[in-house]
Amino acid sequence: MKLKTAITTVIVCCLSVLPVKAQYDRDMFLSRGRQALINGKYALAIENFNILARLDSTEYNAYFFRGIAKYNLGDFNGARMDFDRSLHFNPIFTPAYHYRAITLSRLGKYEEALEDLQEAVDLRPGYNDLYFSRGVTYFLSQQFDKAIGDFDMYLRHEPESTDAYLDRGASYLFLGDTIRAMQDYDKAVSIDRFDADCYVRRSRIYALKGNDDAAISDLNTAINLDSSYTLAHFNRALLLYGNKDVKGALADLNKVLKDDPGNALTLYNRALILAQMGDYENSLNDFDRVIYINPNNVLAYFNRASVFLDMGRWADAAEDYTRAIELYPDFAKAYMNRSYANSMMGHKKESESDYKTAQKKVQAYMIRTRDSAGAALFADTNKQYNKLISFESDFSKKNFDNELLQYRDVDIKLKPLYRITPGSNDNNALLISENLNYPRLNRFLSSLPVKMVFSANKVNYSINTYGNLLGSGSLGEGRDSKTLFTRAIFEAERKQFNTSMVLYEQALRKDSSDAFIYINRGALQAEMIDFISSMGNNVPVISLSNSNSTHTRLQEQVSENYDYTAALMDMKRAADMIPDFPYVYYNLGNLYTLSNNLPEAIDQYTHALKLYPYIPEAYYNRGLVLIYLKDKEKGCIDISKAGELGISDAYAVIKKYCETENNQ
Repeated sequence: MKLKTAITTVIVCCLSVLPVKAQYDRDMFLSRGRQALINGKYALAIENFNILARLDSTEYNAYFFRGIAKYNLGDFNGARMDFDRSLHFNPIFTPAYHYRAITLSRLGKYEEALEDLQEAVDLRPGYNDLYFSRGVTYFLSQQFDKAIGDFDMYLRHEPESTDAYLDRGASYLFLGDTIRAMQDYDKAVSIDRFDADCYVRRSRIYALKGNDDAAISDLNTAINLDSSYTLAHFNRALLLYGNKDVKGALADLNKVLKDDPGNALTLYNRALILAQMGDYENSLNDFDRVIYINPNNVLAYFNRASVFLDMGRWADAAEDYTRAIELYPDFAKAYMNRSYANSMMGHKKESESDYKTAQKKVQAYMIRTRDSAGAALFADTNKQYNKLISFESDFSKKNFDNELLQYRDVDIKLKPLYRITPGSNDNNALLISENLNYPRLNRFLSSLPVKMVFSANKVNYSINTYGNLLGSGSLGEGRDSKTLFTRAIFEAERKQFNTSMVLYEQALRKDSSDAFIYINRGALQAEMIDFISSMGNNVPVISLSNSNSTHTRLQEQVSENYDYTAALMDMKRAADMIPDFPYVYYNLGNLYTLSNNLPEAIDQYTHALKLYPYIPEAYYNRGLVLIYLKDKEKGCIDISKAGELGISDAYAVIKKYCETENNQ
């Protein structure tokens, strides 16, 4: 459903009625945050509302607007908590009820959403946008008749609302009334002939009626209006393929994947087409990516196995059929095909067993359904499973990229260790002095011969820069501990790990009282392990699957374990020397995670945040570990907090792993 109109209206209306605060600094941050919201700069808006909330923890507007920003970033749980805070300080703030209801509907909590909307209607019965939002909520909860009633009420006051006609049309469509759905879509087109979504919606009706030419014409118009509209390209690909225009279908799917290369649904369909064209290698590549993104996609294994059969790779085919059977034990067609693969390998006994099993499954299904013609789904040995997959229910959703995030590949890694690294106030590195005033660190940094920062971010210094520093004499042949330490950092930046380790050791022999040398050496030792392991593509990382289960993904042929003991010893020594420095415990959390001691990792992240609750990377990494351990609720709260504190990657994690199935 299209919530954009409701969202925009809430923002604009609330910005226009808010009272101006007396204090200049509060007014400034409120104004900046509101402008950032209007401009769509949601992370910047959150930063300003964070400051406003710190200046006045009872300022309900700060939480309300921060909730709007989080909502727009896909952090629905975080948004809900902010709307809760806003209503705690202002229990009669109608927009907070309204927006919390929208958020609850996205979380699949429709009854709670409807309660909030009723509360808002009771407070402001003339607020027309509430009826639009309630119509959306009724639609999402599949109460289509009630949705139509609310859209009717909204349209009485807003007769030129394209969104309302599109959404009422979708409600009629789900009730099977294609005539009224078409009337609403036609009306939407007549109101705004430049809205690509109107044509995409209407094309759905044409396609249902078998009028492919009209459907393709509407999709062509949509693409001419917005060439980046991936849903239009995807839907046109399906129609073109159905009309034997394979080249055109591939071109559209390629366009989708150019803009959204990790979209597994599109990869799956392209893999099928490539296989049917005989381009087996590229088809396998696409199937491999689909399975990597969604390891529980039974049809991906089944169809990849079919490609292996066509290539004569019987063992690989049998392995994929086995995996399909593990995922769906009643998959008779998979047994039948594995029987064939086994027969081709000369495994007569296994082949006969699979054939008998397949026949039993089909017979059992026919008995259960009492319908020989109903031997369908996975028990139907005659059914074709290599047809292109569409997503008919998603025709009502405009943003194809966002709505299919659960079918996309999202790169999720731990945020790295904090250490001293080359940099200055002019770069993008996060300066510790901006977050935590720690005099001992400040004194250490000021004593170094080159400008340095304490950061988890890599600062790219060129080798030429390092050479210039050496040539200038600023580092030269100096043998004091600070110069040796600085040279060690630059050598590590050049991947000269052994030289760097020698320099750290020399620095510690000169002065073993500097905890920050131990922190850097510990970080270097961890980096060395990661570098060595990456040479064999065997970096152990937390990997989250789309079924919310987790596992560590390693190359099967590699069984070598990596020992982080030396890095841990250096970091623990630093913690003994500066026990009030929170970032050393964050580093310990990372090292324990890499060592697969996850309970201890959580304890270390928690200790770091107890000392200083403004380390976004600690929330982010602890959240990943908690989700890995299947404590999804706590993990997603941590990820939300990380996003609030500036970790933009948090919102990709939230959209992929923290939304309920109802919203995926």
